[in-house]
Amino acid sequence: MNISQWPIEERPREKLLAQGAATLSDAELLAIFLGSGSRGQTAVDLGRQLLKEGGGLRALFVRGEPLPRVRGLGAAKSCRLQAVLEVARRCGGAELKRNDTLRTPLDSAEFLRSRMSGYPYEVFAVVFLDNRHRVIAFEEMFHGTIDGTAVHPREVVRACLRHNAAAVILAHNHPSGVAEPSESDRAITGELREALNLVGVRVLDHFVVGAEKPVSLAQRGWL
Repeated sequence: MNISQWPIEERPREKLLAQGAATLSDAELLAIFLGSGSRGQTAVDLGRQLLKEGGGLRALFVRGEPLPRVRGLGAAKSCRLQAVLEVARRCGGAELKRNDTLRTPLDSAEFLRSRMSGYPYEVFAVVFLDNRHRVIAFEEMFHGTIDGTAVHPREVVRACLRHNAAAVILAHNHPSGVAEPSESDRAITGELREALNLVGVRVLDHFVVGAEKPVSLAQRGWL
């Protein structure tokens, strides 16, 4: 059955106009941007399939990768949806620009939460800063699995030298959503701090990103 054959109060567009966007499900919101489905499936069905294959709405927004291959998602729909997702990332503060200043741990935590909390696998990232703590670059350096990733201090040192960084903020996510640092998180922080100290780069903080507020190792007194 096509969406046009649904009861008016159940059609996504009409529902949005009558009740507001907050009343729509994630699939219904995607359906409005997609515009139409394909043979045998509605736009809502297509939205549900995208959410399933992409790991949920937040994962689609922060993945920074091509959308998953789903039947019915052609080039036009894909371009439209990627543009919408990019607008949402930018409005959500999911990008840092060169010379932005991270003035407080809250600034850093909010950026990292918006950028990293939706991944279904572990990612280790570095924010490279100059001697006035202005942003030089943000890089996702290592990608792992659902329960861990290998971090190579030598590669982090090399990246710091390439960017001529004076300081860094480290970050990684916990796909489980629980941001409590593990013993291995504390251990790799110590290894990186020692390695970077040899080339005159300060580690200002290491954030563990989960579903809610990221945890700062510096605020815990572990740096």
